[in-house]
Amino acid sequence: MSTSPAILRTALLGLTLLTGAQAQQVPDLDADVTVTAPAFERGAGPVVAIDGGHLNFHTLENRFAPFAALLHQDGFRVSAVQADFSAESLRNIDILVIANALNTLNRERWATPVHGAFTSDEIKAVARWVADGGSLLLLADHFPFAGAAAGLAAAFGIGFINGFALAVPIAGSDIFSSRSGTLRDDTITRGRNEEENVTAVTTFTGSAFKAPPGARPLLVLPENFVLLLPAVAWQFDEDTPRLSGAGYLQGAAMRYGKGRVAVFAEAGMFTAQRTKSEPTVRIGFNATEAPQNKQFILSTLRWLAGILQE
Repeated sequence: MSTSPAILRTALLGLTLLTGAQAQQVPDLDADVTVTAPAFERGAGPVVAIDGGHLNFHTLENRFAPFAALLHQDGFRVSAVQADFSAESLRNIDILVIANALNTLNRERWATPVHGAFTSDEIKAVARWVADGGSLLLLADHFPFAGAAAGLAAAFGIGFINGFALAVPIAGSDIFSSRSGTLRDDTITRGRNEEENVTAVTTFTGSAFKAPPGARPLLVLPENFVLLLPAVAWQFDEDTPRLSGAGYLQGAAMRYGKGRVAVFAEAGMFTAQRTKSEPTVRIGFNATEAPQNKQFILSTLRWLAGILQE
């Protein structure tokens, strides 16, 4: 990676300033969750279950409440799943959402080693469930969440980088656009009609991954991205290991057996959060710099539900 020391120092300072905002995220319950043309009649859509049984940073009851409210408006039936993943616990679920799970060993210690959030039996159960026709939305942010989800992601051929994906110079949020080629043309970005076409998606300090052949890239990191690999979350210096982020992904979709999988290395983009302190910083589809995120969320879930076809 050829990033100069001066540029890297500026980037690391920017990340340090972001740390406080990340630590005090709360759900923005005033976010606009209206849907002008719902995909389903109210309460008649597929069952979406949000994982809450793996020390998730984002849950139905907390930071993913706006995500759930948005899906309710689109007709989905949203609930939480607290049990370990098994054939029985997944039986009546159409779409499983896993956002930022953690192992208990990393509950108070966001540092290496990062342990997997799921047992081998759970990983096998989820993979079988998807292969038989289930749909999975897997969201794993920056370190340590990407590392905690790595085992499950690997079952689908996804290779997470357990670090921070950072555009240099840092901006606090990253915009992927069709114009720049970083947001790829896809049935998800096209939506059901021209009015639902998404040309830009904003993310908020995530990680990155490599996807297997056959996966459809959605969010592609450009050449100005660096992947920082700290040993402790939010602790960086000029010696922090790093890789070029060019060509890595922050979003992709794929078929797996009879099922569907959408993977994103950033979770905040799928909900609406704000900081507790003033001045208020908004993170997610409520942010002024993310006007199309709400439509992107709806189209992603509609693809997982089978409404959108390739």
